[in-house]
Amino acid sequence: ENNCVFEMLSSMGKELFFPKGILSQSAEAKQKAHKINATIGIAKEDNGIMFLDSVMDEITGIPPENSITYAPSFGIPLLRKAWKKEQAEKNPSLKGKNTSLPVVTNGITHALSIFADVWTDPGDLIVLPHLFWGNYNLIMKIRKGVEFAHYETFNEEGGFNTKAFDECLKKEAQGKDKIIVIMNYPHNPSGYSVTEKEADELVKTLKDVADSGTNVVAVTDDAYFGLFYEDNICSESVFSKLAGCHERILAVKLDGATKENFVWGLRCGFITYGAKTKTDNPAFYEALEKKTAGCIRGNISNASHLGQSIILKSMEASSYNSQKDEKFEILKARANKVKEVVYQEKYKEHFTPYPFNSGYFMCIRLNKNVDAEKLRLHLLDNYGVGLISIDSRNVRVAFSSINIEDVEPL
Repeated sequence: ENNCVFEMLSSMGKELFFPKGILSQSAEAKQKAHKINATIGIAKEDNGIMFLDSVMDEITGIPPENSITYAPSFGIPLLRKAWKKEQAEKNPSLKGKNTSLPVVTNGITHALSIFADVWTDPGDLIVLPHLFWGNYNLIMKIRKGVEFAHYETFNEEGGFNTKAFDECLKKEAQGKDKIIVIMNYPHNPSGYSVTEKEADELVKTLKDVADSGTNVVAVTDDAYFGLFYEDNICSESVFSKLAGCHERILAVKLDGATKENFVWGLRCGFITYGAKTKTDNPAFYEALEKKTAGCIRGNISNASHLGQSIILKSMEASSYNSQKDEKFEILKARANKVKEVVYQEKYKEHFTPYPFNSGYFMCIRLNKNVDAEKLRLHLLDNYGVGLISIDSRNVRVAFSSINIEDVEPL
């Protein structure tokens, strides 16, 4: 269906498969073994799941078979379908496009790790802005031996630096068979999301590189998707613009309920693929889903059944959207308050805010000869104020975790 996508797979990714082993045999037995089923390694009693009362007493409304048993390595089917339906509702440009069924991961960090296994080899290059989530280092550089190339995140006009992105990607792609790009909006750590125009410029650059003969793995880390606080922001994932746009571009969407639905500790993320194929043969995406689920099977076996069931029940609730809207407005009010305060004239000689318009965070660049780590410790020890120092010049503020009345004192 698309030989370029096969070329993009890592050496491990080419070998990965979903084993016709215990899980597939148990699934077959579940359908047909109506007398005796001695396949799956769980304990039963009285024709039901064995459990401790002290455990089930803490789980209300979700029976043992949907909470304490194993989930499929792909994720529970109803949740996968519900998440794909919601993806389409939040990204209208996906209408008519053929994408995979999302595969459930143990949060988006795990989704990135599984992505790295399936699609990266030592020495591969990932293009990132100079401000990026530090955990990419552990996931990609340390675990997989991948190299990074950086470009300036923002331009002098206060927007995303699409020109620097274009120059960096085209320079680094020269002579390479494959290049990987991670796009993270709303951005961690800066809290910036691209405008519609900026998103189109990013897509054009990626298409130009693909036209030149380099395969492009375009990853959207959409951890904070939907938390857009200004009208000019591109309200869809860049994934929706990239899916199926070019035979040499594989779009990979990493998203999840963790931040979108405020269930951080339930650890529920998703991996979704979008590619241009010769036909709509479902076997293409099934193959990618099986490789991805095979990687999860060989990694953590499966994500929490209980976590997935809780999220699915929440999504099915009639008040689900109104509850999300209520929390969104709280975060938007905090972001607006930060914007009102942080640009005041009296702060200009001390620090410069980076542009922010979405998500959980904003960043400031220290203007004077002040070390960010020393400042962090000074604030913590003398004022009881906690911030994150990113490097020697930059600090991150998580306005998501403070009350609105604490914005001005902070």
